[in-house]
Amino acid sequence: MLVDNIKLYVKAGDGGDGSPHLLRNGQTAKGGPDGGNGGNGGDVYFQGSHNITDLREFRYKKKIVAEEGVNGKGQKMHGRNAPFCISYVPLGTQITDMTSGVVTEITDTTTRVLIAKGGIGGRGNTEFKTATNQTPRNFEKGGPGEERQILLELRLIAEIGLIGLPNAGKSSLLSVLTHATPAIGNYPFTTLEPNIGMFGTHPIADIPGLIEGASKGKGLGVDFLRHIEKTKILFHCIEATNTSPKKSYDIIRKEFEKFNTTLLDKPEYILITKTDLVEKEVVDKVSRLFKKLGKKVLTCSIYDSKSIDHLKHECEAVLAVSKDTL
Repeated sequence: MLVDNIKLYVKAGDGGDGSPHLLRNGQTAKGGPDGGNGGNGGDVYFQGSHNITDLREFRYKKKIVAEEGVNGKGQKMHGRNAPFCISYVPLGTQITDMTSGVVTEITDTTTRVLIAKGGIGGRGNTEFKTATNQTPRNFEKGGPGEERQILLELRLIAEIGLIGLPNAGKSSLLSVLTHATPAIGNYPFTTLEPNIGMFGTHPIADIPGLIEGASKGKGLGVDFLRHIEKTKILFHCIEATNTSPKKSYDIIRKEFEKFNTTLLDKPEYILITKTDLVEKEVVDKVSRLFKKLGKKVLTCSIYDSKSIDHLKHECEAVLAVSKDTL
C-alpha cells in the first residue's frame, strides 16, 4: 500500500545537563570544580529517496524522537553528543510545519533537510569558575530539543502520467511498459493507489481512475488529482470500446479545471487503448475525433506487440523532446 499523507510528531533530543561535581579523591579533600559539559541533543533530518514506498514506515509509527545528549560528569568529562536522526521520504514529499505553516519540499536525494534542532548541552561548573569564585556549584541544564507537528504529503514526480476514467486500461499498460505489477481487474477503482514503474530511467505513474465530482471528493477524491500536479506529461487513456469518448475526455478535463487550472496546460497525448476489442474503423473514427481537436493521438493494445513497440518508440520520442523543455 502506498502511504502518501502522514501526520507526525517530531522531537529533537534534549541537551545533556552540565555537571556540578567538585573534585574529591584520596589526595584532594576539597578540590575545585571539575564538572564537564553536557552533550548536545540529536537533530532530526529528512532526506529524499527514490523509493516511492518509503512513507510506509510511518503508517503506524507516528513519532520521531531523537536521542538526548549525555550528561556531563566529574573529572571534566563532557557528555557525548547524541547522533542525529535521519528519515528517508520519497522525492516530491512536502513537509508542512502545522504550527507555522512553513512548507519544505524534498527535491533531491543528497540534501539533508533539518526539521528539528537538538538542544544544546548545559555547561558544567568548571565553566563558571572565576578569580572571585573558585568553587562554583552552579551548572546549566541541557536545552530542550525542538518539537514539531508536521504533515508529510507525497506528490509523485513522474515524467509520464497515465490518466483516464476507471478501467481505461492504465494499469495493464503500465505493466507492459515498465514491468510494474499493479493490481488489475475489470471493476471500478481497481487501482486504489498510484503505481509507478520505470521506463528505462524514466518514471511512469498510473494515476487511479477519476470520476465526475472527484475535485469535490467524490469517488477516490482529490488525493490523486494532487499527484497529477507533479506529472510532467499526460497520456489520457480512452477505451476504444467507449461509446462516448469525447464525453469521457471532457469529464476529466472539467475536474482538472475545478481542481487546478494549471493541469489543463500540461502536454497531453490521447492514447486509445484496448484496440483489439473493436474494428479498425472504430479506432480510426475515435482518432479522427481527437485529431480535429488538435491532439496527438496514439493507439495500442497490450495484446498487440507491434502496437506496444510503436508506443514505446513514441514514449522515447516524447521524453527526448521534453528533456530540455520541461
